[in-house]
Amino acid sequence: MTFGVALNHPATKQRNWQPIVQEFVKELGDNQVVCRKEELLVYECDGLTSYRQRPAVVVLPRTTEEVAAAVKICDRNQVPFVTRGAGTGLSGGALPIEDSVLIVTACMRQILDIDYDNQRVVVQPGVINNWVTQAVSGAGFYYAPDPSSQSVCSIGGNIAENSGGVHCLKYGVTTNHVLGLKLVLPNGDIVEVGGMPELPGYDLTGVFVGSEGTLGIATEITLRILKSPESAQTLLADFNNVEAAGKSVSDIISAGIIPAGMEMMDNFSINAVEEVVALDCYPRDATAILLVEVDGSPADVEASAQKVQEIMRQNGARQVTIATTPEKRLRLWKGRKAAFAAMGKLSPDYYVQDGVIPRAQLPHVLNEIEALGKKYGYRIANVFHAGDGNLHPLILYNNAVPGQLETVETLGGEILKLCVDAGGSISGEHGIGADKRCYMPQMFTPADLDTMQWVRQAINTQGLANPTKLFPTPKTCGEAAVTPIKQFDTVERF
Repeated sequence: MTFGVALNHPATKQRNWQPIVQEFVKELGDNQVVCRKEELLVYECDGLTSYRQRPAVVVLPRTTEEVAAAVKICDRNQVPFVTRGAGTGLSGGALPIEDSVLIVTACMRQILDIDYDNQRVVVQPGVINNWVTQAVSGAGFYYAPDPSSQSVCSIGGNIAENSGGVHCLKYGVTTNHVLGLKLVLPNGDIVEVGGMPELPGYDLTGVFVGSEGTLGIATEITLRILKSPESAQTLLADFNNVEAAGKSVSDIISAGIIPAGMEMMDNFSINAVEEVVALDCYPRDATAILLVEVDGSPADVEASAQKVQEIMRQNGARQVTIATTPEKRLRLWKGRKAAFAAMGKLSPDYYVQDGVIPRAQLPHVLNEIEALGKKYGYRIANVFHAGDGNLHPLILYNNAVPGQLETVETLGGEILKLCVDAGGSISGEHGIGADKRCYMPQMFTPADLDTMQWVRQAINTQGLANPTKLFPTPKTCGEAAVTPIKQFDTVERF
C-alpha cells in the first residue's frame, strides 16, 4: 500500500496519517482501506453533488466487529468519522468533512435472517432497499418503505435519514418498520436496542432512526415485512389546474380513504418524464396529474377505487385511467419513480428540497413556489407525495455558471421558510444533513435545539460521529435563522 499520495492531501497536514492507516490495515486488511488520492475522489460527495470534500481515508468493513474496530481507531486517535452507505442521500448527510475517515458500509450486503412466522428480516446496512422485497416476495411478503431510489439506496442510509417513499401515506416511513438494531456507538462499543415490540423504557430504536449518523452506526437491522395485499389498483387522473388536483387529495382523505400512495406531478415534470422514459401514458398538456393507489381486499379496493374516481371527476379531472394488473400499475408508477433522473435531460444540475406542508395548503404553496421561481429566474419542477404534503421542488440551474448555485441556495431557503410558515417542516424524508442545518432555527427554539444536543452529546461524547451535520453552529451558519447558508466549512464547491 502507498501512503504518499493521500498524505499530500490538505486534510492530512494536520496529523500524521500513516500510523493511523496502518492501524486500519492491521484490523481490516489492505484491500479494505482506501487512501490513494484518485480513489478517494469516488467518495467526496453523496447525492448532493454541489458540495465536495475528499476524506483522508476510506475504510470498507464487512462485519460488525470490523466496524467497531474502525470506530475504536478513530476514537483512540480523536479522528472524526462519517458513515456512508450507497451515497444516494440528497442532503449532504454522508458528505465527508476535512481531516476525516469515511466508514463505508457498502460491502455489508448480507440478508442475515428471514423469519416469516414473525414477519421480520435481519439485514446488514449495505443491503439495497428493493432487495428485501425481492427476497421475501416469493412467500407473499414485501418491505413497505419504497424511496424513489429504492433500486440503489441502502437500508443503512434509509435508517439514517428515516426515508419514506410513495407508499408512506398508508404504511409509514422507515421508523415504522424498524424493530431492532445492532449498533456500534461512537466509542466503538457494540449494543443492541429494540428487537421486540412494546418494550418498556426509552425508545432507543426510535432515537437512532433518523439521527443521520450522529449517534453511531447500525450494523444489523431487524425490519418488519408485510403480507402482500390481495388486490391493488392504481388510478391516474389529469387536471387543468393544480387547485383541482389539490382539492381531490383533501377530499379523498376526508372521505375516509387512506390510499397506499398518492402522488402529484406538475406539467414540467410530466413532460420531462415523457421525454426520457417515453411511457406515453402521462398527458403532456395536463397542468397536473394525480396518481392514487388503493390496496387491500378485492371488495374494499373496488369500492375505494370507485369512490376515488368519483371524487376526482367531481373536482374536474379530464380523464381517469385505472390500472388493475401489476404490469400496468408498474408502468404508471415508473414515470413518478424516474422523475428526478429525468431532470438531467432538461438541465445540467438541479437542487432539490424536501419541505412538508399541510395538505390543505398545497394550492397556495405551489402558487408561491411558482412565484419564487419567476422572481429568481429559475425553472422549478414539482414532484411530491401529495397525500402527506411532502414536496420535492427541483430547481434547475447550471453549476458551471458562477453565482447560480448561491442563488438557488437562497431560493431553496425561501421555499423551506414558506413551508414552515404554512405550518409544515423543512424535511420529510431527505434529512437535514449539511444542506438544511442552518434552517433548523426556523422550526425549533434554542431550548429545543439544546435538548436535541444533550441527547447527541450523551451518546456521541467526543463529537466524532458525523460532526457539523444536522445542527447549526455559528461557524457554519452565521445568522442561521435569517441568512441562507453560503459556505459549508472547508467543503469545495463543484
